[in-house]
This record gives sequence, C-alpha cells and structure tokens, in this order.
Amino acid sequence: MFVKRVFLIVLDGVGIGELPDAADYGDQGSNTLGNLSRAVGGMHLPNLEKMGLGKLTEIQGLADDITGGVFGRMAESSPGKDTTTGHWEMAGLILNSPFPVYPDGFPDQIITEFIRETGRGVIGNKPASGTVIIQELGTEHLQTGALIVYTSADSVFQIAAHEGIVPLEELYSYCEIARWILQGEHGVGRVIARPFLGEPGNFYRTAGRKDFSLKPIKPTVLDRMKDAGLTVFGVGKIEDIFSWQGLTDSNHTRNNLETLSFLSKLIEEDFEGLVFANCIDFDMLYGHRNDTEGFYRALQEVDNWLGENLPRLRRGDLLIITSDHGGDPTTASTDHSREYTPLLIAGPGLARGIDLGTRKTFADIAASLCNWFDLRPWPVGEAIKLSVISER
Repeated sequence: MFVKRVFLIVLDGVGIGELPDAADYGDQGSNTLGNLSRAVGGMHLPNLEKMGLGKLTEIQGLADDITGGVFGRMAESSPGKDTTTGHWEMAGLILNSPFPVYPDGFPDQIITEFIRETGRGVIGNKPASGTVIIQELGTEHLQTGALIVYTSADSVFQIAAHEGIVPLEELYSYCEIARWILQGEHGVGRVIARPFLGEPGNFYRTAGRKDFSLKPIKPTVLDRMKDAGLTVFGVGKIEDIFSWQGLTDSNHTRNNLETLSFLSKLIEEDFEGLVFANCIDFDMLYGHRNDTEGFYRALQEVDNWLGENLPRLRRGDLLIITSDHGGDPTTASTDHSREYTPLLIAGPGLARGIDLGTRKTFADIAASLCNWFDLRPWPVGEAIKLSVISER
C-alpha cells in the first residue's frame, strides 16, 4: 500500500467562462482564460494543455483534442465571487447567503466605532482600486495619520497605511480591531491590511499584506482530515482564509514564486495528507490591475513548474489545479468575475482522458478528499472516485 498525498493548488482568479448567473453580478462576457488568450495572441502552456485545460473552454493556442489527464470544470454553488467563499466551498462549506458588500462605503456606526477603538481618523471609506487610492489619499495620510479605509465589489474592509507612519504590527492590530467590529450582519469575508511605502506621486504597496478572515462558520474537510491524524499544510494565504482552523502547519508565502518553490520542497517530504496552496499573483497583481501580459507570464511560470514537478510525484500522489473565482483582466472591471473554474487532476498511475464534466459545486473537492483518504463521506458534494491503475 502507498502513502497518499494531495497537492491542491488554487490559481487565484483563473476562471474559464461565465456562470449562468454571471449577469446578476455584472460579469456577462467574462472568460478569464479564453479572453486572455485572444488578448495576448494565443498562449503556449504545454503542461496545462496535456492535463486537459484546452478542453474546458476555447483557449487560443491550446489544442482541445489532446487526450488529457483527468479534467473538468466546477460551478460555484454558494452566492458570491470572493476568495473566502470559493475556498470554503472547496473545503465543503457551502454558504446560503453572500457576505455583505458596501458599494456606498461602510455605515457611519462602523466607522465611528473603528475610530474610537483605534484612536485614528479615517479617510476614504469608499469602493476603490488599492493602487489608485493610495495615490489619491496617501499624502493626506502622511500629513494626518488617518487610516485609508476602502472596499471593493467584494466583501472586504481594507486598511491602507504607510509603513513609515504605521508600522506593520500596529496596522495588523487595527485590522484585528476591525475584524472584532465586523461581525453579524456586517461580517465581511475579509479585513485586509494594505501597507505601502514611497513618496507623494510614487506610493507603492509592499509585501506586508495580511488577511483577517471570518472563522469558518462550520467545520470543514480540513478539520476532519486533521482530526484523523493527517497532515493539513496551508501554503500562501490559506492560513488567513481559514483563520488557521483545520491546519496542522503553514507557510505564508508572499507570491507565486515563493509558493511554487516551497511546493517543490514539500514534494520531497514524507507525510500523508493535504497541501492546500494559493497562488495569489494572478488575482492580486494582474487581475485587479487588468494586466494581461503579467497574467500570461504567471501562467507560464506555473506551466514550467508543472513540467519540472509532475514527474517528481510519487505513487499515491494527486496534484489538483483549480481556482476560486474568475478575474478577467480583459474587461473594464478590475474586480473578481463569476465564472466556472478548472479542475485538472494528475498523478502517477491515474487513467488518462477522463472527462469529469461540469461539477455542480466546488465541494466536490471536499467529498473527493474524504474518498481518497478513506474518511467517512462528506455531506455535500459528489466524490470523484479515482484509482491508481499502474506505476506510471
């Protein structure tokens, strides 16, 4: 018998076409990979192509007639299109109602309480691009020390501050205060620290971002795996998304390069269980900034990593590529998009050319993890029952 390991890699914001209810979110026409492929004149992603990516949507440059591995697409059952909702659903927690959003800024009572508890003023309090608002209000922040508070189309309360005015640990403490305030009907999915540096006219965000999510409202498959004595290793912002619940270890890598490099090291480690990783750059650096060339470069980096590391997987390993929502960089919007997500599975000895079709919920991943690790069935989602049929 072999030791079982799963490497679940979320390419944050890499969608593959609008969901049937996309128009309800203002996302009709969104297709992150399809539109991107046309914008860059075709894409060369040979390893993702071999896994079956070209079969999931029309992607210029990728063939749709390659045998592929185990491939399909997933629809999000929960309402919303944010990071927390998507990751929680993968872990088997389907939400009945979306997290609250604030297109007109946060209510006066929330801001007043935040000012009272932090002892600092607030400027902004509106939906905005993070890179734009620090240019707009950064000078006033330097002069007054007031915190820049803003949101987006997603359920987030974001706090931007210059590290020379508000040290990181102090900014994090303000985020913890906001997280304590934002509960119940105002329980946003995430409070996000957005530190920056630079001078007026040349402010730039730093790598000290930190997310403060709600704790999962119910146990997830991560809890079940941990309770069964399995390793549950979070890489990237997974620890933030789940508030450490259900994890046995974590490495809060800051970007795709660090995440992929660390995953390469974990492949050599001896453990049984799950590595749950988030590649954030697609969303944070490229999707929100409508940077098509940067988005494509990041896909190439992942594809190159797959070429180097797929052959290093052991018998009993599964590598799953998916996403949490869309982030089409070709549309006028700089927010997430309500899209299908890819589901690509590879591993030594797996049969090839298995079309999983369209899965009704991201929770099929949770159900599949329970099946793979011989745990009792998960109550939602349909398990993908895979078996190893040969050494390679």
